[in-house]
Amino acid sequence: MNVEQNIKVAVDAIVFGYTEGKLHVLLIKQKYGPMRGRWALVGGFVKTSESLIDAIHRELKEEAGIVVNFLEQLYTFGDDIKRDPRMRVISVAYFALIKNESVDLKADTDAEDARWFNIDELPQLAYDHQKIYEVAMNRLRAKLTYQPIGFDLLPKEFLFSDLENLYSTILDREIDRRNFRKKILGFEMIEETDKFAEGKPGRPAKLFRFNRQKYNRLVRDGFHFEI
Repeated sequence: MNVEQNIKVAVDAIVFGYTEGKLHVLLIKQKYGPMRGRWALVGGFVKTSESLIDAIHRELKEEAGIVVNFLEQLYTFGDDIKRDPRMRVISVAYFALIKNESVDLKADTDAEDARWFNIDELPQLAYDHQKIYEVAMNRLRAKLTYQPIGFDLLPKEFLFSDLENLYSTILDREIDRRNFRKKILGFEMIEETDKFAEGKPGRPAKLFRFNRQKYNRLVRDGFHFEI
């Protein structure tokens, strides 16, 4: 059977970062093509010789100069055959988390600029990237309630109030802070350090850290994380 097919495969990454109490998304400004000058997600075409995961890591490095902490395949976008005005393109999207307080963005290849945007102040996005962002945001909110991925957005050592604010920000609702603290500490997968936060008003507060090894052991023993 003869099949007429002329389809390109691409990858796109929705990279979330959290800093100063706000959730951000990494965007790059298109340097070439029909969307030149428009803001878009990091992404590009998959080379014949590489896997999807290698392609998305390459694009993140080439277009923004970053390596991410957490990366997960999100969804495949291709039902709209005109999603890319140049040709038929199917995109495999990934969502990623990164501690962006220590990231030095560096736009390169076909990206004119790379910048963090507050999720409440996103510009109009190129292609169907607004739809991809919305699917990723829903996945992030859902996943946050049953897997402790929030620690991939926080510094190695953090205030407990920062963790509370992170959950409240991403879930877009107030949380019962007393019950939240009781539940998180009850899981025994975060540890209180002997360090205090510097430069904070009021009574000095202890810093905490996430013990990933202990969490992994808990999971192997049948533990279920749920918020």
